Amino acid sequence: MGAKLGGGGGGKFDLGQNSDINVTPFVDVMLVLLIIFMVAIPAATVSIKLDLPPAIPPPPGTKVKEPILINIQEGGGLFIGDQPTKLATLAGDLSTILTKDDPTLPPTEQRVYIRADRTVRYGDFMAVMNDLQGNGFYQVALINEDI
Repeated sequence: MGAKLGGGGGGKFDLGQNSDINVTPFVDVMLVLLIIFMVAIPAATVSIKLDLPPAIPPPPGTKVKEPILINIQEGGGLFIGDQPTKLATLAGDLSTILTKDDPTLPPTEQRVYIRADRTVRYGDFMAVMNDLQGNGFYQVALINEDI
């Protein structure tokens, strides 16, 4: 702690040097911080009110609409579903397929999913994204596969 009990050399009033660390103030500060955090943490975990839609499954027997996938392969090959296409004709082919799939909605307001091969270059992927956005397709979602 902070007292020196034994003597050894030196004069009657020589206290010598005490090089031990006094940990009492450190423990006091740590206990005060622990109490502060114990009081403050429950106040920080107050739930936030969100207005989420209910999770209602479709009725039995209802056919779920399959999403439209744009597949990008390593060599630059593009597919809309199983049909091959090219970057120059991607927007027109996509509009044709989306119009056949749901004629009530305009093609640019329907969601499109993109799935790319792991080895696809970033520039090829961004070329597809830029082409879609340039033609008005803003509802684009990316598909990630679990490893």
